[in-house]
Amino acid sequence: MQKSAWLPAAIAPVVVAGVIAAPVIANAAAGPVAGSDPTAAEVLASIAGSRDAQYSGTIAQTSDLGLPELPSGSGGSSLEGDASDVLGLLTAAHTARVYVGGEDEQRFQLTQQLAEQDVVRNGSDVWTWDSKERTAVHLTLPADADAPTAGATTPAQAAQRAVDAITPSTRVSDPTTIRVAGHDAWQVTLTPRSDDTLVGSVRLAVDQQTGLPLRVTVTAAGQQDPAFQVGFTSLDYGAPDARLFDFTPPSGAEVTTKDLSDAHQHGQGGRAHGDDRSGVGPTVTGSGWDSVVELPAGDTAGPGPDSDASALLDQVTKPVDGGRALQTSLVSVYLTDDGRVFAGAVPVSALVAAAK
Repeated sequence: MQKSAWLPAAIAPVVVAGVIAAPVIANAAAGPVAGSDPTAAEVLASIAGSRDAQYSGTIAQTSDLGLPELPSGSGGSSLEGDASDVLGLLTAAHTARVYVGGEDEQRFQLTQQLAEQDVVRNGSDVWTWDSKERTAVHLTLPADADAPTAGATTPAQAAQRAVDAITPSTRVSDPTTIRVAGHDAWQVTLTPRSDDTLVGSVRLAVDQQTGLPLRVTVTAAGQQDPAFQVGFTSLDYGAPDARLFDFTPPSGAEVTTKDLSDAHQHGQGGRAHGDDRSGVGPTVTGSGWDSVVELPAGDTAGPGPDSDASALLDQVTKPVDGGRALQTSLVSVYLTDDGRVFAGAVPVSALVAAAK
């Protein structure tokens, strides 16, 4: 079979959010929530107002997804490549620093065992830096584009994906009060009505004064302890030093330049890698928490049978009808023999059925 390097890339966005994106309903008023007894809709709508917030802080991400333990070695794994790196992000705890001067000024720093990955955005310019590989990438973004992050997710990103999943298939609790990183917050719990999803609940903690998501906690169905959590451990409001958003690659670094400023005009949808694939993108079947995403065979790049990535996939997946599959506590991924990839917050059996 064609073993796809898309496996970790398919896992990451689903696990981080705990959901598959569904119709958006929270686009109402922005800003802090008025009064001492807001509705859940008012709390969730206030998230939109945090886009202009200026702050700096530390965020922590923890995961307990039931993934197989990776082989030990240098850097926590004897395997090299994107698959090992991303799976490592999903199985280990991580701490990152984040600086936000506005919608187009951000710096994200992820530190891992004597190495650092940075994403720095200043207007349409984005720099990524990997200190271990000593490689830098300079991107020129299209207008109104969102900058990438260094492999991890901020509470705001995870919360927005969960908000996007609020449909009639979701029970939304009344807000309760909680403190996160020294700030008063409203906490809203989203619970799927579906019995078929692996997600038990998503808890969103939103700053009472700014609407900034402070913490997102996802539990698996039938479990009490978080399967995934990302949240601030410290947070200070105010404009960070402007120098933090300027980046110059160190001497001797390998620098790659990618101009994406006209990606939309060329119909490439802002692909980060500017490839010339067939243009057939992912398709979604089902709705809400039970949605299944399919990546066609043309969108998957399979490593060779003797590669480290192939060995890693053999370790974390198991044979099933028509291919190989991985099921964690929150998400499943199914790689078919013909090269397609299916992912969703549902059991593997649902993915196999969707592939037929």
